[in-house]
Amino acid sequence: MSASVQECLQLQLLEMEMLFSMFPNQGEIKLDDVNALTHIKRYLEGKREALPPKIEFVITLQMEEPKVKIDLQVTMPHTYPYVPLQLFGRSSELNRQQQLLFNKSLTSYIGTFDPGEICVCAAVQWIQDNSASYVLDKMLVYEPSAQTKAVKNTFLRMWIYSHHIYQQELRKKILDVGKRLDVTGFCMTGKPGIICVEGFKEYCEEFWHTIRYPNWKHISCKHAESFETEGNGEDLRLFHSFEELLLEAHGDYGLRNDYHMDLGQFLEFLKKHKSEHVFQILFGIEIKN
Repeated sequence: MSASVQECLQLQLLEMEMLFSMFPNQGEIKLDDVNALTHIKRYLEGKREALPPKIEFVITLQMEEPKVKIDLQVTMPHTYPYVPLQLFGRSSELNRQQQLLFNKSLTSYIGTFDPGEICVCAAVQWIQDNSASYVLDKMLVYEPSAQTKAVKNTFLRMWIYSHHIYQQELRKKILDVGKRLDVTGFCMTGKPGIICVEGFKEYCEEFWHTIRYPNWKHISCKHAESFETEGNGEDLRLFHSFEELLLEAHGDYGLRNDYHMDLGQFLEFLKKHKSEHVFQILFGIEIKN
């Protein structure tokens, strides 16, 4: 069964009311856009023509045994609950591999729900019931038994090209998403705009989906590098964090911000990070030795 966007948004508002009743204290639920619910209500009342922004928020869960805090990042696509919910949990008490396993299990659990079923409240309950096993088992990924088959994960590196990246709001979103997810890389602002994101496949794909939608048109993934690993992927990383890359520009034309980044500097940056091979892929310019 399918449903209209209006019906889906009504279900989302209903679920948000349930969540605010479950977490009434200030700061327990933080909306990315504090006006998101108001925009949706106005849209449903016919007072707003444009499709409202998606509901995106973080629920902070305080566990008692063990005493630990888990942040659950939630994004509701416009047609949720008839399309999958986007969830991501993180905690300072979970290392990279534990966090990966935790989110894989959470996503798998949410996948058991039928289209049309709201499931954020159920996800919260699952975390409350199951998080302790991930937090307490510190040796989970470091001491597999001799009989246990090592789990292979896919480590991904994506090279993303945009005509330009100027807007402060967009730059902030890219950095926030990069730091929220367990990824490393960089975002080169200006014209052109280049983004490299690396980490486990699930996180890179979520990064790509989040920054691309709802309306970034002039952007494409030019190249992707994939590796199989049984470890935490740290040895495969070319970058140690996710940061903004600011280079010198040629031709600053004032308010138009129509300037080109110094590609010579960018090539040197790539060489420093053993990535000069992507220069020709990104720009079609052959590197001369």
